[in-house]
Amino acid sequence: MAKNSTKEKIKVSGNGTTIDGALKFNSGWDYSPAPESTGHIEIKEKYELFINGKFQKPVKGKYFPTHNPANEKKLSMIAEASVSDVDKAVKAARTAYNKVWSKIGLKERGKYIYRIARAMQEKAREFAVIETLDGGKAIRESRDIDIPLAAAHFFYYAGWADKLQYAFPGKDPQSLGVAGQIIPWNFPLLMAAWKIAPALAAGNTVIIKSAESTPLTLLKLAEVIQESGLPEGVVNIISGAGETGAAIVNHPDINKIAFTGSTGVGKIIQKAIAGTDKKVTLELGGKAANIIMDDAPIDQAVEGIINGIYFNQGHVCCAGSRLFVQEDVADLVIRKLKDRMETLIVGDPMDKNTDIGAINSKEQLNTINKYIKIGKSEGAGFYQSSCELPSKGYWCRPTLFLNVSQSHRISKEEIFGPVLAVQTFRTVEEVIEKANNTPYGLSAGVWTDKGAKIFNITSKLRAGVIWANTYNKFDPSSPFGGYKESGFGREGGLQGLGPYLNLK
Repeated sequence: MAKNSTKEKIKVSGNGTTIDGALKFNSGWDYSPAPESTGHIEIKEKYELFINGKFQKPVKGKYFPTHNPANEKKLSMIAEASVSDVDKAVKAARTAYNKVWSKIGLKERGKYIYRIARAMQEKAREFAVIETLDGGKAIRESRDIDIPLAAAHFFYYAGWADKLQYAFPGKDPQSLGVAGQIIPWNFPLLMAAWKIAPALAAGNTVIIKSAESTPLTLLKLAEVIQESGLPEGVVNIISGAGETGAAIVNHPDINKIAFTGSTGVGKIIQKAIAGTDKKVTLELGGKAANIIMDDAPIDQAVEGIINGIYFNQGHVCCAGSRLFVQEDVADLVIRKLKDRMETLIVGDPMDKNTDIGAINSKEQLNTINKYIKIGKSEGAGFYQSSCELPSKGYWCRPTLFLNVSQSHRISKEEIFGPVLAVQTFRTVEEVIEKANNTPYGLSAGVWTDKGAKIFNITSKLRAGVIWANTYNKFDPSSPFGGYKESGFGREGGLQGLGPYLNLK
C-alpha cells in the first residue's frame, strides 16, 4: 500500500503524484521481501588457481578470504598467486599459444568462444547470485545487466574469430601471443568478458587476475571454461592482490597488458612497461559530466541521473558523478531528484525490491565517507535520503551535494560511491568549459530535445563515450574507453580487437 508524501488532495498515479503539472514521487511504499534463492548455486569452501586447464594449489600455500559486503560473512577462501604461480600460468599460456591456439582453425576458435557464451547463459542465474553475494550490487543489476552483457560479449567476439581479414581490410592481422589482464571489483564478470573474449578471438592466450575482493564469478567462469573443452592453458585464471598484478605486468614473456582500475595504478603500469615492446590498453578513472539543458525531458533526465550514479552505488568509472543543470530548470530538477532519491530502497542486495546494494568493502566505504566529510567542510549544500540502513555490512545513503563549485574536491576527484555533485550553468559555452575542466575524459551525458544541440555539445566534450537522453547503456558492438587520465585504447566493438593484434 502507498502512503502519499504530500498532504494536498491531488491526482495520484502509480508512478507518483502530479502537482501543478509536475510529477512528485511518492515515498513510503511498503514491499514484502522478495529474496532471490541461493539454493541453486555452489560456492566452494576453498578455490585454487586455474592454470593449464586444472585447478592448482598456490606454490606458497597462501589463501585469503572473500566476504559478502552486505553482512560481512566469509564466503570462501581464495588462493593467492605468487610470482612463481604467475610464471607457471604464463608458461602454460605460451605453450598453449605455440602448440595449439595459434594453429587451430579460425572457425574452431570461434566455436569454443561460442560454447563458453552458451554455458554462461545456461548458468546465468548462478552467476548473477554469486556476483551479488561477492560484490554487493543489487540482484536486479547482476541479473538483468552484468551477466547477460558478459555472455553477449562472448557471443559477439565468437562471430569475429573467423572474419579478422574483413575487419581490417588491406591488413594482415596477426595475434600477439600471451595477454596479461587485470580486472577491477566493480564489474568482475563483465570486465573479464570485455578482455578474454576479444583476446581469444584475435588468437591470443590469456592470463587474467581477478580483483582481490570479488574473485568468485571469475573462478566460476574457470569452471565453465574447463567444461567447455577449451584447450589447456589457453585461459589461465588467478587471484591475488597488488603483488600478483605487478608480477603479470613485469613478466618478460607477456606481449600485451590490459588493465581496468585506478588512474594511479595505470600510471605505475605505464612506467613499468616503458622501454618494452608490450602493447597496452588502460581503462582508468572518470568524473563524468551529466548535462541537463532547460529543454530536456526532465522526468526522463532525473531517472537517467539516478541510473547513472545511484543504482550502481556509484561503483562505475563512467558514473555520472557531476551534474550540470541549466539555471532555468535547476530548482525543478533538484526537487524532483530529491523526491526520487526518497523512493530508493537501500538494503539486502539479494532482495529483488532493492535499488541500491552494499558498498563493496569497508575500505571503499571509508573512502566515500572521507569525501562526504570533505564536501561538508568545503561548504557545499548536503542532502541524503532518509532511508534506514542495515546494522551489518557496508552501506551509504544516496548523497547529493548542492551549490558545488569547480574548486571543490568532490567535483574534481573520483569518489566511486553514490555521491552526486551538482553545479548550475547558463550557456552552452559555459557548461562545455566546466565539463571539460577535469583530468579525466571517460564518459558524459547530454539531455535535450534538440538534435542540433546534442551534436554541438557532444562534438566539444572531451570524453570517450557520450550518451544522449540516456545513460549507462552498453552493447558488445560499441567501443568503450577514454581520453586523458581515463586511459587509452578501446574495449568492445571492432575497435576492441585491434589492441590484441599486430596489423601488418
